[in-house]
Amino acid sequence: MSDVIPPPPDARTRILDAAERVCQAKGVPALTLEAAAKEAKVSKGGLLYHFASKEALLIGLLSRLADSIALDFERVLATLPAGPARYTRAVLAWTFDHPEAVCQQHERASGVFLAAFHQDPSLMDPIRKVVARIRDQLREDALPPGHALAVMAACDGLFMATLFGLYEQTLEERQALRTALETLITEIRT
Repeated sequence: MSDVIPPPPDARTRILDAAERVCQAKGVPALTLEAAAKEAKVSKGGLLYHFASKEALLIGLLSRLADSIALDFERVLATLPAGPARYTRAVLAWTFDHPEAVCQQHERASGVFLAAFHQDPSLMDPIRKVVARIRDQLREDALPPGHALAVMAACDGLFMATLFGLYEQTLEERQALRTALETLITEIRT
């Protein structure tokens, strides 16, 4: 087995990575085209070739993040056997069993969500589409009305609490929450 070194990321990817870092490290106001270009080590002209405006840069960030979220959810879903409440079980597993993916999303999402929402709330539309698709899948689970959505809302609440550093849970609290949510997916409509 040889040690193959992957090629360096292309300029577009470097710019998006740099813009994420700027948002995370310095906050929303610090995200400018100049700051992203400097962080990516590309000229402003090079940045403008890929992203003609700050809005275009934010659209690129949100689209990439939406694709990543959708892919992470599909990966978790693929690990679960078919059966009752599969999509709702995937939401639980995604939140509680795959912390590395969720932590990476928190880190990537925090600054990007704030920057996009600050610039123009409609920039969040790619994320909204992913969430809407997951909600649509939950309807296929044949759970009593509100059960799947309660699970998703609780998991989204944990995501947002972590995203914005609102509070931390102990392991005991986290397990108690999961157990409570699991009771919502044990009752299947017939």
